[in-house]
Amino acid sequence: MTTALDQLKQYTTVVADTGDFQQIAQYKPRDATTNPSLILKAVQKDAYKPILEQTVRDHRDEPTGHIIDRLLIAFGTEILKLIPGRVSTEVDARLSFDTQRSVDKAHEIIRLYEAAGIGRERILIKLASTWEGVRAAEILQKEGIKCNMTLLFSLVQAAACAEAGAQLISPFVGRIYDWYKKQAGAEWDEVKNGGANDPGVQSVRRIYTYYKTFGHDTEVMGASFRTTSQITELAGCDLLTISPDLLQKLQDSNEAVARKLSPEALDDAPKARVATDEASFRFQLNDDAMATEKLAEGIRLFAADAVKLEKMIDALRG
Repeated sequence: MTTALDQLKQYTTVVADTGDFQQIAQYKPRDATTNPSLILKAVQKDAYKPILEQTVRDHRDEPTGHIIDRLLIAFGTEILKLIPGRVSTEVDARLSFDTQRSVDKAHEIIRLYEAAGIGRERILIKLASTWEGVRAAEILQKEGIKCNMTLLFSLVQAAACAEAGAQLISPFVGRIYDWYKKQAGAEWDEVKNGGANDPGVQSVRRIYTYYKTFGHDTEVMGASFRTTSQITELAGCDLLTISPDLLQKLQDSNEAVARKLSPEALDDAPKARVATDEASFRFQLNDDAMATEKLAEGIRLFAADAVKLEKMIDALRG
Protein backbone atom coordinates (compact mmCIF):
# COMPACT_ATOMS: atom_id res chain seq x y z
CA MET A 1 0.00 0.00 0.00
CA THR A 2 1.36 3.45 -0.94
CA THR A 3 1.94 5.71 2.06
CA ALA A 4 0.35 9.13 2.37
CA LEU A 5 3.84 10.62 2.19
CA ASP A 6 4.62 8.87 -1.09
CA GLN A 7 1.28 10.00 -2.51
CA LEU A 8 1.96 13.58 -1.44
CA LYS A 9 5.34 13.49 -3.19
CA GLN A 10 3.52 12.81 -6.49
CA TYR A 11 1.95 16.27 -6.36
CA THR A 12 4.27 18.38 -4.21
CA THR A 13 7.97 18.76 -3.48
CA VAL A 14 8.44 17.67 0.14
CA VAL A 15 10.92 19.62 2.26
CA ALA A 16 12.19 18.63 5.71
CA ASP A 17 11.74 21.31 8.36
CA THR A 18 14.52 20.30 10.74
CA GLY A 19 18.20 20.54 11.56
CA ASP A 20 18.38 16.85 12.47
CA PHE A 21 20.49 15.01 9.86
CA GLN A 22 19.25 11.56 10.86
CA GLN A 23 15.62 12.53 10.32
CA ILE A 24 16.44 14.15 6.99
CA ALA A 25 18.07 10.93 5.80
CA GLN A 26 15.05 8.92 6.92
CA TYR A 27 12.37 10.81 4.97
CA LYS A 28 14.34 11.56 1.78
CA PRO A 29 13.05 15.10 1.08
CA ARG A 30 14.34 17.08 -1.89
CA ASP A 31 15.09 20.24 0.09
CA ALA A 32 15.51 21.18 3.75
CA THR A 33 14.85 24.33 5.77
CA THR A 34 16.52 25.53 8.95
CA ASN A 35 16.11 28.49 11.28
CA PRO A 36 17.75 29.59 14.55
CA SER A 37 15.11 27.77 16.61
CA LEU A 38 15.70 24.46 14.80
CA ILE A 39 19.49 24.78 15.08
CA LEU A 40 19.19 25.66 18.78
CA LYS A 41 17.05 22.54 19.28
CA ALA A 42 19.53 20.37 17.37
CA VAL A 43 22.69 21.46 19.21
CA GLN A 44 21.08 20.54 22.53
CA LYS A 45 21.01 16.90 21.41
CA ASP A 46 24.01 14.72 22.24
CA ALA A 47 24.38 13.74 18.59
CA TYR A 48 24.93 17.34 17.49
CA LYS A 49 26.68 18.99 20.43
CA PRO A 50 30.09 18.09 18.94
CA ILE A 51 29.32 20.26 15.88
CA LEU A 52 28.74 23.25 18.13
CA GLU A 53 31.79 22.50 20.25
CA GLN A 54 34.06 22.01 17.22
CA THR A 55 32.82 25.19 15.58
CA VAL A 56 33.53 27.19 18.74
CA ARG A 57 37.00 25.64 19.11
CA ASP A 58 37.90 26.38 15.50
CA HIS A 59 36.73 30.00 15.62
CA ARG A 60 37.10 30.91 19.30
CA ASP A 61 38.64 34.32 18.61
CA GLU A 62 35.95 35.46 16.16
CA PRO A 63 32.91 37.53 17.21
CA THR A 64 29.97 35.47 18.44
CA GLY A 65 27.86 36.45 15.44
CA HIS A 66 30.49 35.10 13.07
CA ILE A 67 30.59 31.82 15.00
CA ILE A 68 26.84 31.48 14.62
CA ASP A 69 27.20 32.01 10.86
CA ARG A 70 29.80 29.25 10.75
CA LEU A 71 27.53 26.98 12.81
CA LEU A 72 24.65 27.54 10.38
CA ILE A 73 26.94 26.73 7.47
CA ALA A 74 28.24 23.62 9.26
CA PHE A 75 24.68 22.32 9.59
CA GLY A 76 23.76 23.38 6.07
CA THR A 77 26.79 21.66 4.61
CA GLU A 78 25.98 18.38 6.36
CA ILE A 79 22.33 18.60 5.29
CA LEU A 80 23.31 19.12 1.67
CA LYS A 81 25.19 15.82 1.73
CA LEU A 82 21.84 14.09 2.33
CA ILE A 83 19.52 15.88 -0.09
CA PRO A 84 19.63 16.51 -3.84
CA GLY A 85 18.22 20.02 -3.66
CA ARG A 86 18.58 23.19 -1.61
CA VAL A 87 18.95 24.18 2.01
CA SER A 88 17.53 27.38 3.48
CA THR A 89 19.74 29.35 5.87
CA GLU A 90 18.27 32.25 7.78
CA VAL A 91 19.50 35.80 8.21
CA ASP A 92 19.43 36.90 11.86
CA ALA A 93 15.87 37.99 12.69
CA ARG A 94 17.27 41.04 14.48
CA LEU A 95 18.13 42.44 11.03
CA SER A 96 14.50 42.19 9.84
CA PHE A 97 14.14 45.98 9.60
CA ASP A 98 17.55 46.74 8.11
CA THR A 99 17.81 46.15 4.37
CA GLN A 100 21.54 46.80 3.95
CA ARG A 101 22.65 44.73 6.92
CA SER A 102 20.41 41.88 5.74
CA VAL A 103 22.07 42.02 2.32
CA ASP A 104 25.53 42.10 3.96
CA LYS A 105 24.68 39.09 6.14
CA ALA A 106 23.39 37.18 3.10
CA HIS A 107 26.63 37.92 1.26
CA GLU A 108 28.61 36.54 4.22
CA ILE A 109 26.51 33.36 4.35
CA ILE A 110 26.99 32.76 0.63
CA ARG A 111 30.74 33.47 0.95
CA LEU A 112 31.07 30.87 3.69
CA TYR A 113 29.14 28.27 1.71
CA GLU A 114 31.24 28.91 -1.39
CA ALA A 115 34.41 28.62 0.70
CA ALA A 116 33.10 25.20 1.74
CA GLY A 117 32.75 24.26 -1.93
CA ILE A 118 28.97 24.72 -2.18
CA GLY A 119 27.54 26.82 -4.98
CA ARG A 120 24.92 29.47 -4.36
CA GLU A 121 22.43 27.58 -6.55
CA ARG A 122 21.98 25.14 -3.63
CA ILE A 123 21.34 27.85 -1.03
CA LEU A 124 18.20 29.79 -0.21
CA ILE A 125 18.70 32.84 2.01
CA LYS A 126 15.79 33.14 4.44
CA LEU A 127 14.54 36.64 5.16
CA ALA A 128 11.59 37.90 7.18
CA SER A 129 8.78 39.24 4.96
CA THR A 130 8.98 42.79 6.28
CA TRP A 131 9.16 45.71 3.86
CA GLU A 132 12.91 45.86 4.47
CA GLY A 133 13.29 42.11 4.05
CA VAL A 134 11.49 42.22 0.72
CA ARG A 135 13.79 45.00 -0.48
CA ALA A 136 16.82 42.94 0.57
CA ALA A 137 15.48 40.00 -1.43
CA GLU A 138 15.02 42.23 -4.47
CA ILE A 139 18.70 43.21 -4.33
CA LEU A 140 19.94 39.67 -3.70
CA GLN A 141 17.84 38.06 -6.42
CA LYS A 142 19.32 40.42 -8.99
CA GLU A 143 22.76 39.18 -7.88
CA GLY A 144 21.79 35.57 -8.42
CA ILE A 145 21.28 34.85 -4.71
CA LYS A 146 17.96 33.06 -4.24
CA CYS A 147 15.73 33.98 -1.31
CA ASN A 148 13.15 32.19 0.80
CA MET A 149 10.75 34.70 2.37
CA THR A 150 9.65 33.53 5.80
CA LEU A 151 7.26 34.78 8.52
CA LEU A 152 4.64 35.38 5.84
CA PHE A 153 1.01 35.62 6.92
CA SER A 154 -0.83 37.76 4.35
CA LEU A 155 -1.55 38.20 0.67
CA VAL A 156 0.11 41.62 0.53
CA GLN A 157 3.37 40.15 1.85
CA ALA A 158 3.15 37.40 -0.75
CA ALA A 159 2.39 39.86 -3.56
CA ALA A 160 5.30 42.11 -2.58
CA CYS A 161 7.69 39.13 -2.46
CA ALA A 162 6.61 38.05 -5.94
CA GLU A 163 6.97 41.58 -7.35
CA ALA A 164 10.49 41.66 -5.87
CA GLY A 165 11.35 38.44 -7.69
CA ALA A 166 11.85 36.24 -4.62
CA GLN A 167 12.55 32.61 -5.44
CA LEU A 168 10.24 31.21 -2.79
CA ILE A 169 7.83 32.16 -0.01
CA SER A 170 6.97 30.22 3.15
CA PRO A 171 3.42 31.12 4.31
CA PHE A 172 2.92 29.90 7.88
CA VAL A 173 -0.20 27.74 8.01
CA GLY A 174 -0.10 26.61 11.61
CA ARG A 175 0.58 30.00 13.14
CA ILE A 176 -2.38 31.48 11.28
CA TYR A 177 -4.52 28.62 12.59
CA ASP A 178 -3.20 29.25 16.13
CA TRP A 179 -4.18 32.92 16.01
CA TYR A 180 -7.75 32.34 14.87
CA LYS A 181 -8.25 29.51 17.34
CA LYS A 182 -6.99 31.67 20.21
CA GLN A 183 -9.21 34.57 19.14
CA ALA A 184 -12.29 32.35 19.04
CA GLY A 185 -11.58 30.82 22.44
CA ALA A 186 -14.42 28.60 23.65
CA GLU A 187 -16.36 29.39 20.47
CA TRP A 188 -13.81 27.60 18.25
CA ASP A 189 -15.35 24.73 16.29
CA GLU A 190 -12.63 22.36 15.06
CA VAL A 191 -14.95 20.51 12.73
CA LYS A 192 -16.27 23.70 11.14
CA ASN A 193 -12.86 25.38 10.94
CA GLY A 194 -10.76 22.36 10.01
CA GLY A 195 -9.89 20.71 6.72
CA ALA A 196 -10.41 22.94 3.71
CA ASN A 197 -11.89 25.62 6.00
CA ASP A 198 -8.75 25.89 8.12
CA PRO A 199 -7.79 29.61 8.02
CA GLY A 200 -4.12 28.78 7.44
CA VAL A 201 -4.97 26.45 4.58
CA GLN A 202 -7.26 29.07 3.06
CA SER A 203 -4.49 31.68 3.24
CA VAL A 204 -2.09 29.49 1.26
CA ARG A 205 -4.79 28.59 -1.28
CA ARG A 206 -5.46 32.31 -1.78
CA ILE A 207 -1.77 33.06 -2.32
CA TYR A 208 -1.29 30.08 -4.64
CA THR A 209 -4.30 31.17 -6.72
CA TYR A 210 -3.05 34.76 -6.86
CA TYR A 211 0.39 33.68 -8.07
CA LYS A 212 -0.93 31.35 -10.75
CA THR A 213 -3.54 33.87 -11.91
CA PHE A 214 -0.99 36.63 -12.47
CA GLY A 215 1.85 34.42 -13.68
CA HIS A 216 4.28 34.89 -10.81
CA ASP A 217 7.19 32.44 -10.87
CA THR A 218 7.85 32.68 -7.13
CA GLU A 219 7.42 29.24 -5.54
CA VAL A 220 4.85 28.74 -2.78
CA MET A 221 6.01 26.53 0.11
CA GLY A 222 3.43 25.99 2.83
CA ALA A 223 5.10 25.87 6.27
CA SER A 224 4.45 25.63 10.01
CA PHE A 225 1.94 22.79 10.10
CA ARG A 226 0.07 21.52 13.12
CA THR A 227 -1.76 18.53 11.58
CA THR A 228 -1.48 16.16 8.64
CA SER A 229 -4.87 17.44 7.49
CA GLN A 230 -3.40 20.91 6.92
CA ILE A 231 -0.72 19.27 4.77
CA THR A 232 -2.95 17.04 2.68
CA GLU A 233 -5.39 19.90 2.06
CA LEU A 234 -2.51 21.65 0.29
CA ALA A 235 -1.41 18.67 -1.83
CA GLY A 236 -0.34 20.16 -5.14
CA CYS A 237 1.24 23.27 -3.62
CA ASP A 238 4.68 23.89 -5.17
CA LEU A 239 6.46 22.77 -2.00
CA LEU A 240 5.54 21.91 1.60
CA THR A 241 8.07 22.03 4.44
CA ILE A 242 7.13 19.51 7.11
CA SER A 243 8.44 18.71 10.58
CA PRO A 244 9.78 15.18 11.29
CA ASP A 245 6.86 14.21 13.53
CA LEU A 246 4.32 14.99 10.82
CA LEU A 247 6.50 13.36 8.15
CA GLN A 248 6.41 10.22 10.29
CA LYS A 249 2.61 10.37 10.59
CA LEU A 250 2.31 10.68 6.83
CA GLN A 251 4.71 7.78 6.34
CA ASP A 252 2.70 5.65 8.77
CA SER A 253 -0.61 6.44 7.04
CA ASN A 254 -2.15 4.73 4.02
CA GLU A 255 -5.02 7.18 3.66
CA ALA A 256 -5.65 8.40 0.13
CA VAL A 257 -4.16 11.81 -0.71
CA ALA A 258 -5.85 13.70 -3.54
CA ARG A 259 -4.44 16.72 -5.33
CA LYS A 260 -6.14 19.87 -3.99
CA LEU A 261 -4.15 22.63 -5.73
CA SER A 262 -3.43 22.85 -9.44
CA PRO A 263 -2.62 25.70 -11.86
CA GLU A 264 -5.29 24.27 -14.16
CA ALA A 265 -8.06 24.38 -11.55
CA LEU A 266 -8.08 27.68 -9.67
CA ASP A 267 -10.93 28.65 -7.35
CA ASP A 268 -12.02 32.27 -6.83
CA ALA A 269 -9.37 33.79 -9.06
CA PRO A 270 -8.68 37.44 -8.10
CA LYS A 271 -9.74 40.18 -10.52
CA ALA A 272 -7.01 42.70 -9.67
CA ARG A 273 -3.42 42.79 -8.46
CA VAL A 274 -2.62 43.79 -4.90
CA ALA A 275 -0.90 47.18 -4.56
CA THR A 276 2.66 46.65 -3.31
CA ASP A 277 4.17 50.14 -3.07
CA GLU A 278 5.52 50.93 0.40
CA ALA A 279 2.53 52.89 1.70
CA SER A 280 0.05 50.29 0.44
CA PHE A 281 2.12 47.42 1.81
CA ARG A 282 2.42 48.95 5.27
CA PHE A 283 -1.25 49.91 5.45
CA GLN A 284 -2.56 46.52 4.31
CA LEU A 285 -0.26 44.69 6.71
CA ASN A 286 -1.24 47.02 9.53
CA ASP A 287 -4.92 46.46 8.66
CA ASP A 288 -4.53 42.72 9.16
CA ALA A 289 -4.33 42.15 12.91
CA MET A 290 -3.40 38.50 12.58
CA ALA A 291 -0.54 39.12 10.14
CA THR A 292 0.78 42.08 12.12
CA GLU A 293 0.78 40.21 15.42
CA LYS A 294 2.21 36.95 14.08
CA LEU A 295 4.97 38.70 12.12
CA ALA A 296 6.05 40.65 15.20
CA GLU A 297 5.82 37.57 17.42
CA GLY A 298 7.80 35.45 14.96
CA ILE A 299 10.62 37.96 14.76
CA ARG A 300 10.75 38.18 18.57
CA LEU A 301 10.87 34.39 18.97
CA PHE A 302 13.58 33.86 16.35
CA ALA A 303 15.60 36.73 17.83
CA ALA A 304 15.26 35.26 21.32
CA ASP A 305 16.55 31.89 20.13
CA ALA A 306 19.49 33.60 18.42
CA VAL A 307 20.36 35.19 21.78
CA LYS A 308 20.15 31.77 23.49
CA LEU A 309 22.52 30.36 20.88
CA GLU A 310 24.93 33.25 21.48
CA LYS A 311 24.89 32.53 25.22
CA MET A 312 25.66 28.86 24.60
CA ILE A 313 28.62 29.84 22.42
CA ASP A 314 29.92 32.37 24.95
CA ALA A 315 29.66 29.77 27.72
CA LEU A 316 31.71 27.29 25.69
CA ARG A 317 34.37 29.92 25.04
CA GLY A 318 34.64 30.58 28.77
